[in-house]
Amino acid sequence: MPTYDELDALTTDELRGRAFDLAQHRHDVGFFWDLVKHMPAASSLASEDGSPGNVVGSIAELVRLSHEVFTADTANLGDAEPLIRERFTSYLIEHG
Repeated sequence: MPTYDELDALTTDELRGRAFDLAQHRHDVGFFWDLVKHMPAASSLASEDGSPGNVVGSIAELVRLSHEVFTADTANLGDAEPLIRERFTSYLIEHG
């Protein structure tokens, strides 16, 4: 299991890839929903009713949406990048 320092040395794209792979493997809808609802571009989705089932019909759709939000250009995460990096890192430490 990698340490916090080892994970912190990775790029945001590398962290995203590892965290997404792990969450997909674990079928962790909550991980993807948490990420999507905290992105400014997805704020209208998050405000629906707080229920991921109301917005998407399956884990595959939520994963696809997450990939679209986060892979379009990770460099454009702006002010949210430190929070997102920490979320990826803590997820990998807790569940990796």
